[in-house]
Amino acid sequence: MRTKVQFESNGLTLVGMLESPESEIRCYALFAHCFTCGKDIAAASRIARALTSKGIAVLRFDFTGLGNSDGDFENTNFSSNMQDLLAAADFLRKDYQAPALLIGHSLGGAAVLGMASKVSEVKAVVTIGAPHQAEHVSHNFSASLDTIEESGEAEVSLGSRKFVIKKQFLDDLANQRRDISNMKKALLVMHSPLDNTVAITEAEKIYKEARHPKSFISLDDADHLLTRKQDAEYAAEVVSSWVSRYLPQEETYTQTVDKGYVLVEEKNHIFSQHVTSHSHYWLADEPISAGGNNVGPDPYEHLLAGLGACTAMTLRMYAKHKNLPLDHVKVLLNHRRDYIEDCSDCENQGEAIEVIERQLTITGSLSEEQRASLLRIADKCPVHKTLHKSVKVKTQLI
Repeated sequence: MRTKVQFESNGLTLVGMLESPESEIRCYALFAHCFTCGKDIAAASRIARALTSKGIAVLRFDFTGLGNSDGDFENTNFSSNMQDLLAAADFLRKDYQAPALLIGHSLGGAAVLGMASKVSEVKAVVTIGAPHQAEHVSHNFSASLDTIEESGEAEVSLGSRKFVIKKQFLDDLANQRRDISNMKKALLVMHSPLDNTVAITEAEKIYKEARHPKSFISLDDADHLLTRKQDAEYAAEVVSSWVSRYLPQEETYTQTVDKGYVLVEEKNHIFSQHVTSHSHYWLADEPISAGGNNVGPDPYEHLLAGLGACTAMTLRMYAKHKNLPLDHVKVLLNHRRDYIEDCSDCENQGEAIEVIERQLTITGSLSEEQRASLLRIADKCPVHKTLHKSVKVKTQLI
């Protein structure tokens, strides 16, 4: 689920995208993109998407003067980038949950290393293709350094775009020094040995300076921007597995239930429920649109699943007993409420009735007569019969 968000940094409005998993959120991550990039660069969006599939919500945003955010890029510097990141962390803290994970790509990696110690809730930091010191970025406009020193600014080409770089930007880079050894966060350094923008020796410097716990992952033949989809998704897969070690342990729930019984117990005192049978455990919930966390099927999906599973099992048993050439069974179900209007055999016209639609797909070298028999047998499944009986639910308060 994507949510466009806005927050303030130094009196300017910054625009971001918060990507949240449809299931329960394990933690929030803050992503810092590369120099002059924007929140929508392919690597950022792909990594965010892959992390949300692992239950990690990710905020990526445009730094001041970039993308949809306010301000002029030429008046920004590395220090203002770190201030933007701190403002983003504060926004998450106030409106959602403080980030437990920081991810920085290229110069964004240098930025998260510089501000990580200022966000107490952060448990882990990841750098991707990051320089050891922010000053490394100045090689991108080395041909204009003399002009910038003499004139105070120069227009430089970075990629396919032109930017004005001022002397204050260079001065700020030169004054950036940080002590990675005292960051006191778990660190994962990711870098490609073929990175032509930031040499892998920069990753070596970061790794050597950092204290344990620290890890290094080679991104093999990836380029600096992780432009290939598989490289970005691999990076996200590694990050999600690695960070699990530094997040609070997930709740362990165990209950013993006698055979034939099902126990349902609240998980989060909203809609999420623990469901336990004699041999199995799973979750039930409501979708996010209904106020739940969508960590499991909703009650009606459980009902449909029971009918569908019973139908498929009954058809398989019948086909085996009759030696029918039934190759595969697929059952598609949905539930709705219909209003009776023109119904000649209905006593109470205009009232709502409950309807379960069941669509059977059966494959195999079956004759029309055999297919008709299977259709009839579908109505003989035990759950189908239960639904059509006058069922009484007896409730006791324990």
